[in-house]
This record gives sequence, structure tokens and C-alpha cells, in this order.
Amino acid sequence: MTASVKGNNCELVAKRWSKALLELIQEDGAISKEEVLDDLRQITNVINSSSELSNVINNPAISVEEKQIVLCKLFQTNLLPVVYNFLIALNLKKRVNIIPQITEEFSKELDDLNNIAHVSITSAIELDESRKEDIKNKVSEKINKNVVPDWKVDSNIIGGLVFDIDELIIDNSVRHKLEDLSKHIIKE
Repeated sequence: MTASVKGNNCELVAKRWSKALLELIQEDGAISKEEVLDDLRQITNVINSSSELSNVINNPAISVEEKQIVLCKLFQTNLLPVVYNFLIALNLKKRVNIIPQITEEFSKELDDLNNIAHVSITSAIELDESRKEDIKNKVSEKINKNVVPDWKVDSNIIGGLVFDIDELIIDNSVRHKLEDLSKHIIKE
């Protein structure tokens, strides 16, 4: 396998690594999954905050040994030992460049374990807090998960709500209903 990973293959590889890390910390039982996620986010933020560091991490021409020295200096004392060892293993397998994707996949895994769904909810107007809470509770009941809403306002939907739940779009907007009605009239 090559060091560069593209597209869906990258997501698949990142998912495998994140599952492996999750299994490792579940076996231990004493390590906080949330602390591991915090460390993964810290690594991602440090790499993303420096174009020079990002270039080193993502450059296949730079040796594993050279990357190891950089990673050691940056992270050895700042991370949980399990996360640091995981980072070193990623580097040895020439996968350290996909740490942002692994972080994202690990976060999704934790959400699944904690029965959490991130839901984007779009309305035509700004809703008051009590209405938001009612909608959040109804969505939570329907999907049987704890909902973390991301509220958006889009006056183009005219009225109603549009829900995006794990890339499943439920469009209950007036604009959508008018478009459906228009298509129905055209067919007749």
C-alpha cells in the first residue's frame, strides 16, 4: 500500500485506525475516551496551525525517522501515552498524514457509543429558545438519540423546517412543498 491515501479509501483507512484505537482504550478501561479525543484534536490543531509542520507531515519525501523526531519533540510530553504511541505507530505505517480524518472518525465513533446525533436544523426565521428546545426534544424522540442541534436560518425556505441527520435530508419546508406541488401539476 502507498503512503498517500485518497478519497473514500482515506475515510475507510481512517475508520479502521479509529476503531483500532477505540478498541485499545476500551480494553484498558481506565482511559477516558473523551481525553483521547481531546488529544487527537490537539494533534490535528497543532499540525493544521503550522503550514511548515503540515508540509513535513504530508510530504512523502521526508523520512519516517525525520517525522519521528519532529513528533517526539512536539507531542511526547503533551499527550496521553496511548495517544502518543498511537501517533508513533501511525508514523511508522506512513499514515500520520491522515490524523485529521482519524480524529473525525473517532469523534463519530464516540457519538455512536454515547447515542448522540448531530442534527442540522434550518428554519426560515430565528426561533426562540423554548421552540428550539421543543423541536430538539421531538427530533430526539423520533430518532431515539440525544440530539446536538446546529441551528441555521434560511429565509429562502419560506417556512417550515429542514433537517439534516447524518446526511439524510428531511425537507418539511414550504418551498419544498410548493416545488412538489408544481411538479405534480406539471405531470398532469
